[in-house]
Amino acid sequence: MADLHSRAATPVSARLPDFPWDQLSEHAARARSHPDGIVDLSVGTPVDSTPQVAQQALREAADAPGYPVTIGNVETRQAAIDWLERRFGVTGLRLDPRPGSGEGAVLPVIGSKELIGALPLHLGIGPGDLVVQPELAYPTYEVGATLVGAEVLAADSLTAIGPRTPRLLWLNSPSNPTGQVLPPEHLRKVVEWCRDRGTLLVSDECYLECAWDAERPPSSVLHPDISGGSHEGILAVHSLSKRSNLAGYRCAFVAGDAAVVAELLAVRKNLGLQMPEPQQRVMAATLADDEHVVAQHARYAARRAVLREALEGAGFRIDHSEASLYLWATREEPCWDSVQWFADRGILVAPGAFYGAAGRRHVRVAFTATDERVAAAAARLRA
Repeated sequence: MADLHSRAATPVSARLPDFPWDQLSEHAARARSHPDGIVDLSVGTPVDSTPQVAQQALREAADAPGYPVTIGNVETRQAAIDWLERRFGVTGLRLDPRPGSGEGAVLPVIGSKELIGALPLHLGIGPGDLVVQPELAYPTYEVGATLVGAEVLAADSLTAIGPRTPRLLWLNSPSNPTGQVLPPEHLRKVVEWCRDRGTLLVSDECYLECAWDAERPPSSVLHPDISGGSHEGILAVHSLSKRSNLAGYRCAFVAGDAAVVAELLAVRKNLGLQMPEPQQRVMAATLADDEHVVAQHARYAARRAVLREALEGAGFRIDHSEASLYLWATREEPCWDSVQWFADRGILVAPGAFYGAAGRRHVRVAFTATDERVAAAAARLRA
């Protein structure tokens, strides 16, 4: 009884690392004291308007008195399938691979972060299990594994994993924070390695449409040239937050192995994790529209070019960054020294150490600020 009381008295938050953004508060205050105000390039949050196609879909779906279905509307899931095929050549996804099952290979979720953080719990991963993530990684991968008591290993090389068989292996291409794009041959190798061992491979592909290097476009692991024409043992996570300025709508989906999707669906039904009906209609409409994505891509490309030139002029080297919404910058000094240097100029950036020990000499610079704020940052860097 005492042991039960002790466990109940220990807050879950005690298992987790400190929330990284809290460590930036002192530097944020310093940046805000700049006479021309802060230029916040630390978080990749959209600042441009939500596209009209999304706003119109929301207005038309505003009357939604009933409960939504957890699996999502047929139209919403089909829009995700059509988008993956049209934009990235993914084939073979079906709404109902087994007649009468009510299951499918696509599941809408309430933002990709919620899915990523809860995935180990929903898949029954726990103590004694191993979760592998990239050496430089979105912190929520570790948070999800830590919450269920699983062991986390940061490794970019398959040989570094050793003899143990992971329950779950995360891929992230294009990468947050580095913007690195993994080549198709590497993705194929990881798919084969995971299948040989029965490891579930989950690919975070939320920046797939935010690519800048035309010679090396990113690929989905669900593409038949990478998956071998089968989605067994593979999931891909996608978000509309970046491509469509829908961060406030929490629209995302997971696609791939129908059996794993069915398992997630069964758990999420019991928890009542349902994407609201209006957001489902918005997701279907925005996935079907490429015009607003092209326009937003052009805005980001222009901001990226301005910031990159200014950073390089200030003595920073840009590594990777061929995709995503960030520039991975270094002057070969401790990242917190760089953070302070930027803050002294009224610019807030993210220290690379937030994403793993391998980032301790880099900073992540987002180019999601307005044109005016990006221009202000560039002027300060040139000065």
